[in-house]
Amino acid sequence: MNPPHTVMSKVPAVTLTFWIIKVAATTLGETGGDTFSMTLKLGYLVSTALFLALLIALVGAQISARRFHPLLYWATIIASTTAGTTLADFADRSLGIGYAGGSLLLLALVGGSLAIWYRSEGSVSVSSVNTPRVEAFYWATITCSQTLGTALGDWAADAGLGYGGGALLFGAALALVALAYYTTSASRVLLFWAAFILTRPLGATLGDFFDKPPAQGGLGMSRPLASLVLAAFVLACVLLLPQRAATASAPAPQR
Repeated sequence: MNPPHTVMSKVPAVTLTFWIIKVAATTLGETGGDTFSMTLKLGYLVSTALFLALLIALVGAQISARRFHPLLYWATIIASTTAGTTLADFADRSLGIGYAGGSLLLLALVGGSLAIWYRSEGSVSVSSVNTPRVEAFYWATITCSQTLGTALGDWAADAGLGYGGGALLFGAALALVALAYYTTSASRVLLFWAAFILTRPLGATLGDFFDKPPAQGGLGMSRPLASLVLAAFVLACVLLLPQRAATASAPAPQR
């Protein structure tokens, strides 16, 4: 039997750099989505349509790419988190589902997406994201989780925690996931998805904390300005911080 060989994934390895950019990108998704839907007064439905169209185009480019491209990957993440912001707001506020109902519905969608992915491929590890079908599962799950995170963040803030309190809550939850990673033998794949989902409400509450008026518990920053600053930070991180593709071992082809 031939020895296994390394298979390169189309997504980044999970490192400290990954989490820094992920939190910043999700915060940008919140301020960017609110900029289009509220500041520019496009509304939730039109903004959602715009960002979903952009997301579909970027996912198509990501799937067509032959290897991991940091700029393309993170542009797709930002599109998914911005679409998630406007989509969650549309469902919660325009359709009247409410934060609790929207969160439960989206949690079911995330769980269903992961279950179908696992049943089809036998794994939901990011190391296995290297075929078009797996990439489709990955980006569907990502988009559902980004939308879920927005609903959870708004729910926590609206429940009385405020934006600062919500950020502390989800930051503490992420710290517990990190503690479990370093001190237990819990599934690394499960911990990854728990952390990935929790970074979204953390970003949502941070974004709202930056741009909501002081009367609502925020700092009152301009949404477009906050979005530009965050976009510049994300771009600098993507260009300057080290990143590599995730890898997995696979059996070598028989000769």
